[in-house]
Amino acid sequence: MDKNELIPNLFRIEYSKIVAVLCKRYGLASIELAEDFVSDSFLKAAETWKLKGIPDNPSAWLYTVSKNNAKDYFKRNDHFHSQIAMELSRQIEFEIFEIDLSEDNIQDSQLKMLFAVCNPINTNESQITLALRILCGFGIEEIANALLTNKQTINKRISRAKERLRTGKIEILFPSSNELSERLDNVLHILYLLFNEGYYSSTASTTVSKDLCFEAMRMLYILTKNDKTNLPKTNALMALFCFHTSRFDARIDQFGQQILYDNQDRTKWNFELIAKGECYLEKSACGNQITKYHLETLISFWHTRIEFDPKVKWDSILQLYNRLLQIEYSPVTALNRTYALSMAQGKEIALKEALKIELSNNHLYHSLLAELFNGLNQKKQIKHLKIALTLTNNENDKSILNDRLTKASR
Repeated sequence: MDKNELIPNLFRIEYSKIVAVLCKRYGLASIELAEDFVSDSFLKAAETWKLKGIPDNPSAWLYTVSKNNAKDYFKRNDHFHSQIAMELSRQIEFEIFEIDLSEDNIQDSQLKMLFAVCNPINTNESQITLALRILCGFGIEEIANALLTNKQTINKRISRAKERLRTGKIEILFPSSNELSERLDNVLHILYLLFNEGYYSSTASTTVSKDLCFEAMRMLYILTKNDKTNLPKTNALMALFCFHTSRFDARIDQFGQQILYDNQDRTKWNFELIAKGECYLEKSACGNQITKYHLETLISFWHTRIEFDPKVKWDSILQLYNRLLQIEYSPVTALNRTYALSMAQGKEIALKEALKIELSNNHLYHSLLAELFNGLNQKKQIKHLKIALTLTNNENDKSILNDRLTKASR
């Protein structure tokens, strides 16, 4: 790896691990100190490695420096001796300052930190932002770009989120058995939202979009490695992520424009990821609970099936959308179900259902209506394409809509 890429790459991989271990050791109230210790280690790495060369084991070097930073600080700090040390008075000094950076403790720390950061004491928006910073090692500017805002907003959001965790006295602990199900549902929901931030973004760069998705997958993978959180719904969500990411390279053209599903080059699909998705889907089949993740995963699974009769495929997808709407209704899901209905039973039937959906201020709604009127009523097709254009500020969507409008107007 190029020397200029090594430290940024290590930061993304190791930052969250070391911060999680230090916070587990010294408490969530010390989160900003932990971040400072680790950040300082990377600054020292940039200076030292430039002069002395890269060590044989860069990760171990960073671990050692971070540990020493923490030890030195707390040994000098009177508050630590008067407060924390009193609580640990039964331990001898070297035990107080010992920091376990073994692989098992790193994984345990990251798992517990995941539950702490994704605590519903904060809003979904704040949980996602904090997860990107603490668990994924994203820089403030990277987060601002990914979430389409500015650095000032991100800094305020992170500061407020940390303060809520402090004032709420949230600890880095694995949830008790009676809390686990509800807490896990929230963590899965946050990872689902984080993934969607990347996958459905048509404004963030391809690199940022992929990073968001892969970080959501990495954190979800931690949950699949723990017996208590490796549940059917966890595996269903991982299967969904695998199926979606398998089509990454086929979704964007050379100019960065989005390619609609029907126009994608199937040779660019990642069939290894599809196979992994199938494995996770199989694991999700045990148990007696059907979640929205199961249903969305099965829909995504059918989208990877190119060998099936289209009638069988779209009938299956339609039935899955019907069940999904029963579990959790949303106008967007109803919109997606309407497209499946048009593919399974024809545009005329789908139009009747589409006109019942209350999404008149949504450009995707008018885009779908235009598609349904295609071949049935040219004037209405053009009308809805023009409305869709007025409702979106997204340049990629505008480009696609303008192309469709040009073709419809011929």
